Amino acid sequence: MVHRNAPLTETGRLRLARCVVEDGWPLRRAAERFQVSPTTAQRWADRYRRLGEAGMTDRSSRPHHSPRRTPTHTERRIIKVRVLRRWGPARIAHLLRLVPSTVHRVLTRYGLARLAHLDRATGRAIRRYERDRPSELVHVDIKKLGNIPDGGHKVLGRAAGRKNRTNAGYGYLHTAVDDHSRLAYSEIHTDEKKETATAFWKRAHAYFTECGITVERVLTDNGSCYRSRGWRDALAAAGITHKRTRPYRPQTNGKVERVNRTLLDEWAYARPYRSETERREAFPQWLHSYNHHRGHTALKGQPPASRVPNLTGQYT
Repeated sequence: MVHRNAPLTETGRLRLARCVVEDGWPLRRAAERFQVSPTTAQRWADRYRRLGEAGMTDRSSRPHHSPRRTPTHTERRIIKVRVLRRWGPARIAHLLRLVPSTVHRVLTRYGLARLAHLDRATGRAIRRYERDRPSELVHVDIKKLGNIPDGGHKVLGRAAGRKNRTNAGYGYLHTAVDDHSRLAYSEIHTDEKKETATAFWKRAHAYFTECGITVERVLTDNGSCYRSRGWRDALAAAGITHKRTRPYRPQTNGKVERVNRTLLDEWAYARPYRSETERREAFPQWLHSYNHHRGHTALKGQPPASRVPNLTGQYT
């Protein structure tokens, strides 16, 4: 590809070379005519004499020899550590006594995927996918979350937090996420029993229906609540197909797993709450912001609501 500031295209080089070689123009006259230096004109004329029209194409600027390039045996050691241990450039550099930038350059040269793009369990590249439209698939999952004692140990210290265990225990975040739009519906409950999960889904289904999303499939893990008769009957009554992830493969349900991680970072542990009640009161506002205002990297910086036409509350 010719640089946008280059004075000559391949056609221009050929015309310049023919003027000098075939028509006998002086170098300075040809250089002035095509607005290049005499040295440039000489170079293209010489190349035309040796290679003909084929010599007018661009050549790689890569050097023929790189005497200071990292030795091959060192590159092999870097790749071996990366594949076996799945470490980043800094840790590999410390182990092999190299500079992190050198390790990073080697990993890039051989096209090794970033650690964020690999499955932690298998080391294989994660296959990204997205349904073509809302309603094709909804991901459902439950996240167990420790409650905050009244006072909160992050505010008053752990010792004070231990003295007051009024709200100790766990909360369970039941979350449903549309695959295409990433629109999320979530509730906090005290357990993950089959009755709770089924009742949650009925409300989630009603929410998606209100948003104009007619759910066709639901993807869950193999938890006992999702294998219950009540769950099965609730989906069957609405004509929804139930899909389950393969055992020990949570990345299959990765979109809802990603929402879980986001809500932990941006809501559950975003600030030092003084009580579990205070944290739960902040949840509805955060969820609204996530759906309607927070930009999503997979959606080119747009919120999930941007992919759901005529969604109420999008601009509030």
